[in-house]
Amino acid sequence: MSVLRSGSPHRPARSLATVAGTLLAIVSLLIGLPGTAGAAATQRAPEPSHPGQDWAGSQIAKHEGTTAGIAPPASSLAASVEGVDVSSHNGNVAWSTLWNSGVRFAYVKATESTSYTNPSFAQQYNGSYNVGMIRGSYHFATPNTSSGAAQANYFVDHGGGWSRDGKTLPGALDMEYNPYGATCYGLSAAGLVNWMKDWFATYKARTGRDAVIYTSTSWWKQCTDNSAAFGAINPLWVPRYGSSVGELPAGWGFHTIWQYTSTGPTVGDHNRFNGALDRLQALANG
Repeated sequence: MSVLRSGSPHRPARSLATVAGTLLAIVSLLIGLPGTAGAAATQRAPEPSHPGQDWAGSQIAKHEGTTAGIAPPASSLAASVEGVDVSSHNGNVAWSTLWNSGVRFAYVKATESTSYTNPSFAQQYNGSYNVGMIRGSYHFATPNTSSGAAQANYFVDHGGGWSRDGKTLPGALDMEYNPYGATCYGLSAAGLVNWMKDWFATYKARTGRDAVIYTSTSWWKQCTDNSAAFGAINPLWVPRYGSSVGELPAGWGFHTIWQYTSTGPTVGDHNRFNGALDRLQALANG
């Protein structure tokens, strides 16, 4: 649309108010047209909406159930170390109570996607450290909303860093059932594997550490075609609620951490590190 200048001999000049009104009408019309509002947006899925949820927690019990009444064998400090994992739905955690019950390490949810940070992170991450625990942080992956690199950087920038202080575990990537849609996030097995490779490579470039991966054997088989691409490098944190850890995903000959219940004392999710305390300290130190 051309607008004649005030000196034109052919038509009277349009007032600024008229021009502004015309432009406003055109913009309003365009906004109302299907597809135009998102024309400049990325082709990624929108950030998930989850009213009533505290963003995502583990979906394992929902999808795989529990073996009610079947407790894991008693642990021994010579063979394993008791731990917990928490997210913002746990609120302010009673860390002294957990310490007194024998818990010695914790993983704390820091981030999800590239827009969410745990509002209870400081109390949980620092509180576990202050009572003497070895602690680390984890990221809940949503591979359909942004790249692996973008989410790894967001995680490191919002609590997912690492330092060689003997009390900080490498970050963990939570790869599991999609709480907001398609189980495998609408990606192919190869697409998910490549997304994870991008995330792990970025995290290592930022921190110098190979991250832990949290995933269940059932989800892994379904969504990655049971890829063996990570078993030689990334420590495995596997959830299975019952009397044994069960079958592991392809590529791993042993697990590093077993999440054995979602209904434990003080906080629900309890874990066992597969080794004595000095091996857990070695994992922290790299």
